[in-house]
Amino acid sequence: MSTKLLKNPGQIVTPRGSSARFGEEMGKLTVLTDKDVLLEDGLIAEIGDRGEFDGSIGSESQVVDAGGKPVLPGFIDPHTHFVFAGYRADEFNMRLRGASYEEIARKGGGIVSSVSPTREATLEELKEISRERLRSVVRHGVTTIEGKTGYGLNVEAELKQLQTMTELDKEVPVDVAPTFLGAHVVPDEFKEGREKYVELMLDEGIPAAAEKGAEFCDVFCDQGAFTLEESRRILNAGKDAGLTPKIHADEIKATGAAGLAAEVGAISADHLLKSSDEDLKALREDEIVAVLLPITAFSLKEEYARGRWMIDNGLAVSIATDLNPGSCHSESIPLLFSLATLYMELTIEESITALTLNAAAAIDRADEVGTVETGKKGDFVILDAPDYEHLSYHIGVNLVEKVVKRGEVIWERRDPEF
Repeated sequence: MSTKLLKNPGQIVTPRGSSARFGEEMGKLTVLTDKDVLLEDGLIAEIGDRGEFDGSIGSESQVVDAGGKPVLPGFIDPHTHFVFAGYRADEFNMRLRGASYEEIARKGGGIVSSVSPTREATLEELKEISRERLRSVVRHGVTTIEGKTGYGLNVEAELKQLQTMTELDKEVPVDVAPTFLGAHVVPDEFKEGREKYVELMLDEGIPAAAEKGAEFCDVFCDQGAFTLEESRRILNAGKDAGLTPKIHADEIKATGAAGLAAEVGAISADHLLKSSDEDLKALREDEIVAVLLPITAFSLKEEYARGRWMIDNGLAVSIATDLNPGSCHSESIPLLFSLATLYMELTIEESITALTLNAAAAIDRADEVGTVETGKKGDFVILDAPDYEHLSYHIGVNLVEKVVKRGEVIWERRDPEF
């Protein structure tokens, strides 16, 4: 048995439980002082008084010293598209000159413009590009990440994206939760026969993805993507294949997609910028996590999802970066905290719950990660700050000093020597 000790945290700041927190419960954090954490085989064995476990370890090499700094659960990013090739800086600059997301798509940009480079990249090329992104993600405190396919848009390339994630999950310390998003948009070669593309996903894409390790089936249900009925068929086919439904819902237009999430029993509904009050309340009734993506709204200069309203109306809210090559080329957790607190009006306590326990619930891992509690993985973020409130107060600055995964330090900041 491997024993480790997380010693000398100034604060241990964590939500509690193994399921999503709803409404006002999101603001309730436990703050422990003068405690140490004993880990066995990468799991939290016990939280005890400072110095209580000093005799349980054999050497200083088994100690992770928090140096009196705040300790939080490892951050969880529950909505990303980190596996892709090629970039779209030109489209970003088109938006700066006034072009809308829809206008760019009509000119051949948008999601489809990431398809050719992703299809052309080899598996090893895609893995190395994605591995480098995960290195950056870790520096921001993320220890578990969801990733989606959706830039292959044929069965072979979608499975290549999926294989990239399943292999990286075994090769890097970060846990990767793979999602099949073959129904991202209709590719150019099917524009005149979109039903054939839907059938391709139903008959070949979804069964193959389930066999190759996908956990979730997602669909972009919105104007310019997939209709409500197409999305219903795709998500139900995913369920039949053993994949848990997720849905990109109502980002561009209120389509009823959030209501569909409730209908099919999705684990999360994401974006939700335009969703109706009725559909959002249905998410609460069915205990579906609302995953909000404020950096995307910021990047697109759109209105933000109604995070404050959702929490006040009893929903379970999570936040995520939506790292992708087009609408949100950012893995910045500091920016995510700033936008969640300043523009979606979450408190810092609610934001922490949103990026830990509720994020874990959005990818079906709340029994493993998301809190600092006995039996959970020893995943921690140690902050270079006086207390956890600096996550929102020190605006846009990465405060992560150390990242710990299953008791092992996987990243540590080195200050310049001056």
